[in-house]
Amino acid sequence: MSLKPDTRDEIYRHLREYRDQLMERTEVLYGEISDGRLLMMMRPVMAHQRVANRLRDQLIAQGGDSMSVMAETDLEDPALGILRIPDLCVIPRDVEESEDRAIPADQALVVIEIVSPSNSSNDYRDKVRDYARMRIAHYLIVDPRDGTCVHYWQPVGEDWDNRQRHVFGDVITVGEFALDTGGLTRYRAPAGG
Repeated sequence: MSLKPDTRDEIYRHLREYRDQLMERTEVLYGEISDGRLLMMMRPVMAHQRVANRLRDQLIAQGGDSMSVMAETDLEDPALGILRIPDLCVIPRDVEESEDRAIPADQALVVIEIVSPSNSSNDYRDKVRDYARMRIAHYLIVDPRDGTCVHYWQPVGEDWDNRQRHVFGDVITVGEFALDTGGLTRYRAPAGG
């Protein structure tokens, strides 16, 4: 059953307000909104952030003065009722300087997610669908669990026209960026495993 736009907008607005209140109360959790649901997650661990920082450094070096690289910043499309918090998001510099509460989805040039050790379906299934629906030009999943990456581009509906798989060590062209994955580290195997 499809919701009327007014109902969907009201549900999204209430979820957004509730999520913002929860996030003000804790530094451990952050929340995303998709399909009329509030999704609360733990903040990333050090190994995850190490990969994000290495990619961020490369993006900043190539972005020049016209682009900004945002880490863990709200990215939303209220009309679709979707709010995500990508690990990295490349946007035009003037968008960073706006007073908006979130990055408008139509302003994201590249979105990168680093897979968490325990919740891969969020990046590989849910965010693949949501970022396509949000019409993100380029979506890169970086998976330190097995040392692979998947680049999606040209969104169509809830899917993508193109995807290409890579392994750590490859140089990946994502939009106008060349990302060297040779310096990315994999997650350590759990102790006793």
